[in-house]
Amino acid sequence: MQQSAVPELAHTHTRPIHWVATATAVAGVIALSSVVQPGSATAAQPAPGTEAKSAPAAVAPPGTKGVAFPLSCGPVKALVVKKATGDLDGDGIPETVAVVHCDAPMGTPPDGVYVLTRGKDGGAARVVATLVDPKDRVTVTEFALHEGAVSATLLGYSSSGVPSCCPDLKTPAKWRWNGSAFLRSTGTVAHSV
Repeated sequence: MQQSAVPELAHTHTRPIHWVATATAVAGVIALSSVVQPGSATAAQPAPGTEAKSAPAAVAPPGTKGVAFPLSCGPVKALVVKKATGDLDGDGIPETVAVVHCDAPMGTPPDGVYVLTRGKDGGAARVVATLVDPKDRVTVTEFALHEGAVSATLLGYSSSGVPSCCPDLKTPAKWRWNGSAFLRSTGTVAHSV
């Protein structure tokens, strides 16, 4: 093995003086940082006599509690089984879409899908659209709200002779606001379950 022509560097072997020098340097930096303070904030302040404007407060989406859904349940209550929130009409105020059915003790009660909103003043939530009417005898599955559209899979019946326990049709559906109403589109033709 060939020996190096340069003698070993002094800094490759630590000695106590190196540790003392490092500790002194760190102490100096800490002392200097405690003496030097940052200047005062330079953000623009409103002129005297003018009012500072804050960002608009976020409007909470409408809740489902206490809403009178257009659903006839007789002696049982309406039950919200699924819900999603988002801005469906692009006005910056979120809507809530709720899947609701009667809280029947037996069987498979049909679902209704309702769009809820409230005014800019934050008033009470109210139903503004019915996407699925319970009279259509469908059950809603795979329910979602994405990019301003409501999508769901609807389980239904090919005829009135099919028992309510056993839907035999499966149909994907999507609703999107067109500026005056929710338009429904169907991905593929309904097929048997």
